[in-house]
Amino acid sequence: MFGKVLIANRGEIAVRIIRASKELGVSTVAVYSEADVGSLHARMADEACPIGPAPSTESYLVIDKLLDAARRSGADAIHPGYGFLAENPDLALACEDAGITFIGPSPKSIALMGSKVEARRAVYGYGVPMIPGTMDPVTSDEALQVAEGIGFPIMLKASAGGGGKGLRFVESADEMEGALRNTRAEALAAFGDDTVYIEKFLDRPRHVEIQILADQHGNAIHLGERECTIQRRHQKVIEESPSPIMDPELRERMGESALKVVRAADYYNAGTVEFLVDQDRNFYFLEMNTRLQVEHPITEAVTGIDVVKQQFYIAAGEELSIRQDDVVLQGAAIECRIYAEDPDNNFFPSPGRISMLRVPGGPGIRDDSGVYPGWTVPLDYDPLLSKLIAWAPTRIEAIRRMERALGEYEIGGIKNNLGLFRNILHHPEFIAGNFDTGFIDRWLKDRQEAEPGDPVSDTERDHAILVAALFHSRRKETAVNGAPGRTASPWKLAGRQQQLRRTMK
Repeated sequence: MFGKVLIANRGEIAVRIIRASKELGVSTVAVYSEADVGSLHARMADEACPIGPAPSTESYLVIDKLLDAARRSGADAIHPGYGFLAENPDLALACEDAGITFIGPSPKSIALMGSKVEARRAVYGYGVPMIPGTMDPVTSDEALQVAEGIGFPIMLKASAGGGGKGLRFVESADEMEGALRNTRAEALAAFGDDTVYIEKFLDRPRHVEIQILADQHGNAIHLGERECTIQRRHQKVIEESPSPIMDPELRERMGESALKVVRAADYYNAGTVEFLVDQDRNFYFLEMNTRLQVEHPITEAVTGIDVVKQQFYIAAGEELSIRQDDVVLQGAAIECRIYAEDPDNNFFPSPGRISMLRVPGGPGIRDDSGVYPGWTVPLDYDPLLSKLIAWAPTRIEAIRRMERALGEYEIGGIKNNLGLFRNILHHPEFIAGNFDTGFIDRWLKDRQEAEPGDPVSDTERDHAILVAALFHSRRKETAVNGAPGRTASPWKLAGRQQQLRRTMK
């Protein structure tokens, strides 16, 4: 086992990895940007290294700074967490060249599965069910003809996509040209790659993923499934395990397909194979995430297997000590992602100081958090505060336990989405397990029509974020309202601009 690990991440996932490391007797090194001075993960680690200014492009996304911190601290391994550089093969390769163990898969596997087009090609020969679509990128000249051959409606997808970006639903040929142009532009801006492919649109699918573990000796197992269908704008909101639609036969077939993807990618370490499931319970390969998933705690809750510790064992060259027959799912677990955002204002981010925090507890409750009372949630990063997990012997009991925990959770000083989860958990379709990926969008639309107002559009929200980023970049030299050295919140400034636009209407 390693002597010291550097966690190349921040927030709740850095805290999660620090805890696993300490239980393994491994010393920990945190890295932090100027925005994260005093952060929980930096305070909890044995050592903490500054790595630059607040923007992630100048800190958490700079490989040389991470490697320099590892060398200066004497770390012999790096864990990337999720997000940032976790699925960047360049970090894994740089670790390899520097003689530092990367706690994750090989650079080759990351690169292969990082391209959805290449991934589709790789798994096709292994007999994994796939959504009808192209095996190669489409050009602007051929896209319409290809789409008509597949049959509208279709989905345009960025090959290097992720996080809900680079996706477009196209219902007819008339929409094709504009949708393709916009998808390419978004993909280029988000990933530096405008490669796009086409898939047949599945009506009202479910999103079900399989957690896998594979060592460097050819052994691989799956840890059952997670239901990730409750989404907003292709971003997961609530996850649960097991899936309400699962039975032993379907689980076995999906698990076998996930392990075929592992073989196709020559993969080791922890990973997740994602599938879409149609209304007839046919499943289709979507993608593979070559990292630790945000929602891994619910798998840990129902299997009793610590996925993060398994990552360490595998990276250290050990064989899996768990066989497939050892994996037994017990009970049900649900995870809610607690964000600093305002669901009543189109999920507008709500950075700021946490004036009060009461975290739920009691039987079956786990809160993976990266914050504490008095901490200021920065503008610069994803506003995830914590992940609340509830386990119980049955799904209905898990729902009730989560409702109880949400009632105990209190966060003062900033907006949050706790109320959103209470509403979803009370919804008859959720309780019945009868939902699809469009559930939240339909529910929000129905609520908006029932309670008409003046909601912020997605375009206005994106514009406000850009304005906020501009003001943030100039905050050190800007004075507001004639008070030298005093800078207003960029979110307030953006909000004032929205209010002004509405007044002018």
